[in-house]
Amino acid sequence: SVVYLQIEAEVQRRKQLVHQSVERRAIISECYKPKHPEVYTLQDSFLAPDFLEIVRYCTSPGAHLQGLLGYLESFSDKRIYRLPVFTEEFCQTFVDELENFEQSDMPKGRPNTMNNYGVLLSELGMDEGFLTPLREQFLQPITALLYPEMGGSCLDSHRAFVVKYSLHEDLDLSSHYDNAEVTLNVSLGKDFTEGNLYFGDFYQDPSPVPKYLEVEHVGAQGLLHRGGQIHGALPIGSGERWNLIVWMRSSLIRNQLCPMCNSKPQLVEAEGFGDGFTGTLEEDVPETVDVCALW
Repeated sequence: SVVYLQIEAEVQRRKQLVHQSVERRAIISECYKPKHPEVYTLQDSFLAPDFLEIVRYCTSPGAHLQGLLGYLESFSDKRIYRLPVFTEEFCQTFVDELENFEQSDMPKGRPNTMNNYGVLLSELGMDEGFLTPLREQFLQPITALLYPEMGGSCLDSHRAFVVKYSLHEDLDLSSHYDNAEVTLNVSLGKDFTEGNLYFGDFYQDPSPVPKYLEVEHVGAQGLLHRGGQIHGALPIGSGERWNLIVWMRSSLIRNQLCPMCNSKPQLVEAEGFGDGFTGTLEEDVPETVDVCALW
């Protein structure tokens, strides 16, 4: 049928995305000259002092959920939390670097199927020096307490990108859930009005009359939520907004059930982190390099 052919074509297109991304990264690594090379290696000075204090608490003996919640801003019962992440100075420098890349003639991939404007940070070479340490050393102690049943203590891969909203490009983002166990969404700036996020139900527990909660973006601060929480972004009224999105994955959780096709994943090999599933090698050593063939 026509629908089957369309689905098959989309599956093939997605299989090619990983290879195309690797090719773009090689070109960028060879040819792109960063304006701010320092932002490619995570430093404590990039992180807000209050964020470092939260991480210190989470890594201290006897840390527990109720103690952590005293440091965070919570929203309703949806397990959405706001916390400081970066310094304002780092956000400005980071956006300046992203704009420099955007204005270059380097090849660029779309961040995801819904956002047309932004940067895939793996293609910029930011995984090893910036994002993996951010996930392993700073975010995982927090998510281990907040989301233990989502694999919060064993988030072993990620997909990170920056999305850009402006009046002449992407204005908003329609309702969706993420291909992630836990998502971090940090507002990097610049100057904008409106454009709040809204959150509905967890995708596995839809209610007949969903109640939506609006949450305002605060510069340099992040929102942590479960990837399966249905959410979207309302239109900005003016200016330009950049957001860092980190989809964090736990192969322990998603190997049981693919969050996108809602079935046990059937894997095809990929390069890099892929979609965060773990294929078992002959030596029985897990490696997160695979993508689900069905979605």
